[in-house]
Amino acid sequence: MSDLANKKCVPCEGNIPPFKPDEIHKYLKKVDGWEVLEDKIDGFHLIKSFKFDNFIQSQSFVNKVGEIAETEGHHPDLWFGWGYARIKIFTHAIKGLAESDFILAAKIDKITNV
Repeated sequence: MSDLANKKCVPCEGNIPPFKPDEIHKYLKKVDGWEVLEDKIDGFHLIKSFKFDNFIQSQSFVNKVGEIAETEGHHPDLWFGWGYARIKIFTHAIKGLAESDFILAAKIDKITNV
């Protein structure tokens, strides 16, 4: 695990360019099991699926992610249901990825590795 989980997300107001593919791949090595996908609406984004034994565990996990998101001021897209959760992270203001996206991913990984 990298030191990304110890960093703080920095709010982005669109004043920086999104990471290029080489930067994305460098940071992707620092997080656990996240995929990078690209679409026409959001550009590059991080996505990861999580499996749980039941609905309560999924809900508890999503609530913990929500607490981290509020603390960091960086809010992912979340989907969850019985036995699963799926998270999509990107920086809306730049329609792509920046260091804060990987910081948030690392913080989320930390709660799943406890």
